[in-house]
Amino acid sequence: MKRGRPSVRGEVRSNLLKILSSSDVPCTTTSLTNQVSKNMGRKISWNTVQKYLQELVESNKVQPISFSHSKIKGKDGLTVYILKK
Repeated sequence: MKRGRPSVRGEVRSNLLKILSSSDVPCTTTSLTNQVSKNMGRKISWNTVQKYLQELVESNKVQPISFSHSKIKGKDGLTVYILKK
């Protein structure tokens, strides 16, 4: 049995999966950061959320959807995330 407080990694990852599973629309990193911060009751960095989102993408639990940039041709624009089915 583990002792002590739960790791931030575990809390953030479980919150991300819970938020994405309850959402019908794809979410941006900023909207996920705001919701995770609200759920955890403390400020969580955008970079932290992005890092754990990238881990979830690599483990095939979350799917990124990239849109093209609206003003610059050939450049990636906004990336949204959904739960992989």
